[in-house]
Amino acid sequence: MAYIINLDECIGCGACADECPVGAISEKDGKYVINADECLDCGACEGACPVGAPKAE
Repeated sequence: MAYIINLDECIGCGACADECPVGAISEKDGKYVINADECLDCGACEGACPVGAPKAE
């Protein structure tokens, strides 16, 4: 089960991408998205996000 980022909640700060150990998170149109095929389900992004936008799918 991969993590997803709620784009309505994402503020585009990039904290999640900085914490992802495998680089599965990238910026797209001012928001961040997670590549489900690369996500390890470690939850580092969820803990780093100041608004709680990443969630387990």
